[in-house]
Amino acid sequence: MRSLVRAADIEVIPLKGVDQKWGDIPPGTTVTVTVSPRFGLGRTLDYAELAVKAGFTVVPHLAARQVRDESELHEFIERIEGFGVKTLYVIGGDADEPVGAYSSAAEILQALSGIEHHLERIGVACYPEGHPKISDEALLEALRTKQPLANYMVSQLCFDVEALRTWLRKTRSLGINLPLHLGLAAPMNARKLVELSVQIGVGSSLRYLSKQHGVIGHLFRGNSYRPETLLQRLGADLTSPELNIEALHLFSFNQITPTVEWQRRVVEGA
Repeated sequence: MRSLVRAADIEVIPLKGVDQKWGDIPPGTTVTVTVSPRFGLGRTLDYAELAVKAGFTVVPHLAARQVRDESELHEFIERIEGFGVKTLYVIGGDADEPVGAYSSAAEILQALSGIEHHLERIGVACYPEGHPKISDEALLEALRTKQPLANYMVSQLCFDVEALRTWLRKTRSLGINLPLHLGLAAPMNARKLVELSVQIGVGSSLRYLSKQHGVIGHLFRGNSYRPETLLQRLGADLTSPELNIEALHLFSFNQITPTVEWQRRVVEGA
């Protein structure tokens, strides 16, 4: 667990000023930069470049529904490769309607397979507790389609360890072998989280949190949230070759200092 926590990716939202908080993140950390319909691909690109210059390994998010056409896809890939990015995370995106030719991550992956590029790894999303707009059967079929064109999958927020374990075992039994980057909510202040949701619009992260067994209510009541509890409850499954949990992906909600302090406490056994 300590090894996974030490090497965890940290997800940031490209809001103005977030780069002023990056001094707390150890150089060399993998920082992933989200994308949203409100800010568009340009904001993601700008902050991905800032993160590279700050000394991080960077993974930009690319939302299919925000890509107008193949020309814009080419431009996006050329720009991230221009500042040294080697890994890309592809999602469908939250936009209700696509702005152009692509409506799903699978379509972007297929387009990328026909483009000359130098990306070494591509990640895709998975949903242990389901998706509010997509059936479980459709999600599984989408993973089957994406698997030959991707290198790993990142799980959306999940606070229910049994739901996560059951989903992962079932998914593996059905032939989905992509290494898992386990999505974990970092320590968070509920009030700051709600303020953030206003800044970025009604995003998927807060919607997921609101459904997860009263997590928001617990936070507002001042109850402590300890991300390591889920990892501890996974026990031996955390290192099971069959389940293939490769890394942790920390949803920081831009609460970077508490996230890094939590990492340090877990690694040091404090």
